[in-house]
Amino acid sequence: MNGFWKERRVVVTGGAGFLGARVAEKIAARGGLHIAVPRSKDYDLRDASAIRRLLAAERPDLIVHLAAVVGGIGGNMANPAAYFYDNIMMGVQLMEEARRAGVAKFVAAGTICSYPKFTPVPFREEDLWNGYPEETNAPYGLAKKMLIVQAQACRQQYGFNAINLLPVNLYGPGDNFSPDTSHVIPALIKKCADAIRSNAPEIVCWGDGSATREFLYVDDAAEGIVLAAERYDGAEPVNIGSGMEISIRDLAHLIARLTGFAGSIRWDASKPNGQPRRCLDTSKAEHLFGFKAKMPFEEGLKRTIEWYFSLQQA
Repeated sequence: MNGFWKERRVVVTGGAGFLGARVAEKIAARGGLHIAVPRSKDYDLRDASAIRRLLAAERPDLIVHLAAVVGGIGGNMANPAAYFYDNIMMGVQLMEEARRAGVAKFVAAGTICSYPKFTPVPFREEDLWNGYPEETNAPYGLAKKMLIVQAQACRQQYGFNAINLLPVNLYGPGDNFSPDTSHVIPALIKKCADAIRSNAPEIVCWGDGSATREFLYVDDAAEGIVLAAERYDGAEPVNIGSGMEISIRDLAHLIARLTGFAGSIRWDASKPNGQPRRCLDTSKAEHLFGFKAKMPFEEGLKRTIEWYFSLQQA
């Protein structure tokens, strides 16, 4: 139990989703008694009047803004305008209406896609503005990045306590396995599972496999967000990650081994790699609010694969 949450009225946008459900559960486990999870069918966060209705109904002291329109490289390339518009309109209006309504604290989840394409590795928060994001996900990354500008401006002008967190690529049970919008880990798991089921001799993966990524287990990400809500009140954005780095080629072979797919892996270099490298410096999160990822990567992958295979057998 944690006294921080007991008397607070909390709104978790996206609280029924992959990450948000874990955040809401962790807040409840810490003693939170008033946790509202608005659904898009009731409150379209792109509509300022709907946001005002939500704030009037729930009267939150703290908002954790996790609602987002997200996808992998394919989803970003197919929907750049929607990803930009939906994310910026939800975030900008929600923060402004929260400020006007007197909400005491606003926690915004940004994205690693906000970093410049050629950020030195490991990514440090100080490098966030030193270049343009990778082109395939720049509209999404920039929409989220504007919330950092807004939060800092509102802090400067109004003393509004808004913080920004930059989570790296998430994975885990309950992830999105849709072929059109999934990220790389669920996409690879699904490719291997489908190949096993159909006795296909190979799977085809995007790019040449040279790009690297960092991954964070979804429950670790939720813990980081809750700790920041409790303990961090600073103006600067903070990375939330595991500090590991793996190439997409090595990731594909690891997932093939863990799923039991014994065929070959073919790389389609006509498709984009995305950002060349991605790995975070996570020292600030540990120093500022005591967050350090706990889930070993291979164990997290095994749990994700087991969850997905259990769905297929149901």
